[in-house]
Amino acid sequence: MRAPIVVGVDGFAESPPAAHWAAREALLRDLRLRLIHAWNPPSPEAPALPHEDDLNYWAQRFLTDLVGELRDAHPGLRVSAELVPRETVPALLDAARDAEMLVLGSRGRGTPGGFLLGSTGRHVLAHGERPVVMVHADDQPLTADVTVGVRLRGASEETLRFAFDAAARRGGALRAVHAGAGTGTGAPEAEEAAAADALDAALRPWREKYPGVPVAEALTSERPALGVMHTAPGSGLLVLGREETEPAPVPHLGSVIHAAVHHAPCPVAVVPCS
Repeated sequence: MRAPIVVGVDGFAESPPAAHWAAREALLRDLRLRLIHAWNPPSPEAPALPHEDDLNYWAQRFLTDLVGELRDAHPGLRVSAELVPRETVPALLDAARDAEMLVLGSRGRGTPGGFLLGSTGRHVLAHGERPVVMVHADDQPLTADVTVGVRLRGASEETLRFAFDAAARRGGALRAVHAGAGTGTGAPEAEEAAAADALDAALRPWREKYPGVPVAEALTSERPALGVMHTAPGSGLLVLGREETEPAPVPHLGSVIHAAVHHAPCPVAVVPCS
């Protein structure tokens, strides 16, 4: 059985947009959709909370209603839902290990505190073993185009594979951007030419594998976070690679991922790189 797409949901407003995005992606890939609502139960020694059964009922009711909403909006969708009695981060990371990708909702950029990424999102983005897609509650209507940020030193096969495959499935173009070109100690023209050659070399095998995907290359001397943000508008998906991170109380995501998750005008896919 092929791996499903997993979407983490809760009772907040950002969950339905993420679930609908994941449903469209599941249909696009002919995969099952699995909704996970992690429910942190009290310890066995803790006294029963007032209305604990009511809280459990409303969590299950939320899942049931959302499943019905998704089936109505996306005919043919194969979807299941689970109320998981575990802490949120471990539950999501475990579910993601056997998934094609994990999808999470993020607060809209225009809402109070919308620029802040919660601790759950930070930990899952930093430690997920499969691609994690963050969907903002106020993302613009989808387009078929995909933007991918490309690192020229050790360009990630996983990132480019995900981006080219996403563009091919959508029937869109791919924008490959490398930011920070021509900012070293050498002559700017020579550095930019070398960066252009390196970008072309990184993309060449994937162009050959996906000949039907139009590719536009973009080089900019802007800082990587700004350069990627300025290239993403008009895309339906922004794809970024994530290098391995060391365990830490506050996960380090890097400036590009941090900026993208907070400010990108479209869903952001963060792909772990080996």
